[in-house]
Amino acid sequence: MNLQWFLVVTILVNLQCSGFSMTNFMNSDENEQKSKHSAFWTRRDFVKDIIDSKKQENQNIINVDHFGANGDGSNDAKAFMEAWKKACKTPQSILLVPANKTYLLNPPIRFLGPCKPGFIMRVHGTIKASSNLKEYEKDPILPRTWVVFYQLNHFTLDGGGTFDGNGQVWWETSCKVNNRPDCRTDIPPKAVMFNESMNLKVMNLRFLNAQQMHLTFDNCKGVEASNLLVIAPEESPNTDGIHVFSSQNMNIKDCIISTGDDCLSIVAGSNNIRATNIRCGPGHGISIGSLGKNRSMDVVSDIHINKATLLGTTNGVRIKTWQGGRGYAHNIRFEDIRMINVTNPIIIDQNYCDQEEPCHQQNDAVQVNKIVYKDIRGTSATDVAIRFNCSKTFPCEDIELQNVHLFPQRGGGVKTLCANAELKLGGYVSPGLLCN
Repeated sequence: MNLQWFLVVTILVNLQCSGFSMTNFMNSDENEQKSKHSAFWTRRDFVKDIIDSKKQENQNIINVDHFGANGDGSNDAKAFMEAWKKACKTPQSILLVPANKTYLLNPPIRFLGPCKPGFIMRVHGTIKASSNLKEYEKDPILPRTWVVFYQLNHFTLDGGGTFDGNGQVWWETSCKVNNRPDCRTDIPPKAVMFNESMNLKVMNLRFLNAQQMHLTFDNCKGVEASNLLVIAPEESPNTDGIHVFSSQNMNIKDCIISTGDDCLSIVAGSNNIRATNIRCGPGHGISIGSLGKNRSMDVVSDIHINKATLLGTTNGVRIKTWQGGRGYAHNIRFEDIRMINVTNPIIIDQNYCDQEEPCHQQNDAVQVNKIVYKDIRGTSATDVAIRFNCSKTFPCEDIELQNVHLFPQRGGGVKTLCANAELKLGGYVSPGLLCN
């Protein structure tokens, strides 16, 4: 993958001042995108610098370098922890990670709250993970996570910098990549996680080469995640871009995600999630689930995916549930979606099975109902553009398609495969639908 191709806007003010429109970006062709990326990334946003400097006049700046961080390849974790403790207990503070340096942070990194109101962590430089796999076992509570932000309220993470998970050392030994006798079957660590936090802003940042998932929100409320660039090679296993678990009232917008797994995954316990202006690809698309694994009770509701572009992904917009599970995926709306060479543009799979041994037929299922697909257009890489593989005992109900136009990427025709789904059609829908 050409990483430079993906060096794109991460600051909304930059977008506006440069005349670069995310909406136009979503609809422009690839050559035009490339030129805009290169030209834009070299701009310096003087307007934002002035705004930030004015804001910082009344705030306490706490620089990690003043606590002994070097950015020279040695472990700077201790300096970061000391700087965090100082900033956390200081009202209206900014924890500053300077530009043009790469800070190595060996796990476990635990940025713990609660902290004083108005706390900002401003990352201008690069924070990079250790390549020593044994370092990740030191935390008995969360042994499989590199950086955790815990129990924070009214906290902002921004700055235009980078979190680099250094995930290559994990991918190379994964059995999903190379099935050698000495390959690793254990689950790699997540890169960056927000846990039990509320009223968060995470914006204007890059997340690269995660060990596993790049950015996870776990039991969080009131989150704005915007202008994020998330990048990993297409062949990197399990490197979801943004993963939402048991979280509520989130707004994810203006993000570009190119990874080896789901660009955006929303799983059990999540509701009232809005995702707008998401560019996804390559990767596995935008997924609700998986839900119901190991007969679990999982619920997801009130999800709205609006204005997304999916390019060369293995799935487009997908709902996936395991047999034997319980709960529901309810009131989910996919709207104004553009597909370009997507393998499974629209898919509901209530018989999802992501394991080596066969999944046995079971009667219980996660109920899937009140799903809307509206204004979805583009090309399918295969002849099956729409697939509804629903449960015999708990069929998909109230599935509505309005103004859907999917056609083949390379000639021929496309079709729908549908089983056990109750459909409602409005406007023009192609390919045609006939459900058994």
